[in-house]
Amino acid sequence: MNTPAILIIDDDPDVTYALSRAARHLGYAADSAATIHDALQKTTAKEFDAVFLDVQLPDGSGMDIISDIMNQPAHPELIIITGNGDPEAAELAISSGAWDYVEKGDSIHVIMDTLSNALEYRSDKLSSRKVRQIQALRRENIIGESNSITRCLEQVGKLAESDMNVLLTGETGTGKELFARALHNNSPRHKGPFVVVDCAALPENLVETLLFGHEKGTFTGALHDKEGLILQANNGTLFLDEVGELPLSTQKAFLRVLQERTVRPLGSKKEIPCNFRLVSATNRDLDAMQQAHTFRTDLAFRLCSAKITLPPLRERREDIALLIDHYMTLFFKKNALASKAFNPSVLTTLEDYDWPGNVRELVNAVEFIVSTSRNESRIFIKHLPPALRARLAKNRITPSSSSDSKLSSNFSYEVSNEELPTMQEHRNAVIEKAEHSYLTQLLNSTKGSIKQAVELSGLSQSRLYALLKKHRIK
Repeated sequence: MNTPAILIIDDDPDVTYALSRAARHLGYAADSAATIHDALQKTTAKEFDAVFLDVQLPDGSGMDIISDIMNQPAHPELIIITGNGDPEAAELAISSGAWDYVEKGDSIHVIMDTLSNALEYRSDKLSSRKVRQIQALRRENIIGESNSITRCLEQVGKLAESDMNVLLTGETGTGKELFARALHNNSPRHKGPFVVVDCAALPENLVETLLFGHEKGTFTGALHDKEGLILQANNGTLFLDEVGELPLSTQKAFLRVLQERTVRPLGSKKEIPCNFRLVSATNRDLDAMQQAHTFRTDLAFRLCSAKITLPPLRERREDIALLIDHYMTLFFKKNALASKAFNPSVLTTLEDYDWPGNVRELVNAVEFIVSTSRNESRIFIKHLPPALRARLAKNRITPSSSSDSKLSSNFSYEVSNEELPTMQEHRNAVIEKAEHSYLTQLLNSTKGSIKQAVELSGLSQSRLYALLKKHRIK
């Protein structure tokens, strides 16, 4: 059996020494790094089974590299360790996939117990993978091999066999319905119905009759008994898309359905048993909605027995070429056209684009490209959708000093000729300044109200707290 390798990322030599000594005493191999730069170099060069990560490091916040560490091929178990207790940071760390969040004031025995538990879990997980021959997931149209998509698919594999309620979260266009179908198709219910309910498209005056059904004569126009969408999902999966749009009045009635697994159609005195598995999806922040009293807390708990957060396309750029190739092939075949090559600059442009509409926007763009290049021998920038090209052009233009933009235009990065940074370093510096300026003005405009800042910025509360901490804005 290989000796577990531990990395301790902390700039306090006393802490590093104590943790290294205790880890070696337990038979583990220990290494250390005092900065984010050194830590990323070491995690890239070597595989670690577990990582202790300090929050405050000389060159930035450890919270900013959680995904960088966890996305390494070894997928180490991550334990956040800090001298300053921060409940918001603890919540963010666990939500991001960290094993645990401990304080330096805890005894070394408590900290080592946390490490041992993490490694025991890891050993069991890896052994299970080797022993069991896991059947390949049915993942129709889920394209990508990036670490972030692979982790989501691993969650699908773990959750598919259970009847646990699953909440899929992520920006619009990230493929939540595809993942809901994957959960159904890989479950024991795969031969049963998969019923989609688009909560955003339900007319408010018809929500209950559409969901629960009704008996003949219940209201004017009810000429026949009608089975509701929930009962149609019996012995299958009920998928509530955009569940955050469900009216409050209906949320209460649906909560009872979830608790009892029975449905009473409008006008009926009978409760009809209904055996369905619930999968929900939303691009909204249900935590913020609960605080605003627009979503029931008890229902939110019921929906989220397990949660899968889908990454935006800009965070898995390595999948863009795969997605383009898949959908180009699909649309060329659909239109009975011969495939054709890209001008080299086109693919680079598409890979560098941020895709605010995510995979859905990419699919629409590819279909447009196939259509507009129909009579051409190759694909050029001109064949891209006009709206996409317009956004690219806008992003290339630096606003003049007379611009009415609310953000400061002083984002230049001044260095001497001998110390010219790399393009990535320059870009990071500009983004840092832009983020700090935006967050400062955001808090000023909302007079420090986190609730209003969340609503105005579109950020989740945990992400906002993380950015404020990163930029040391109070």
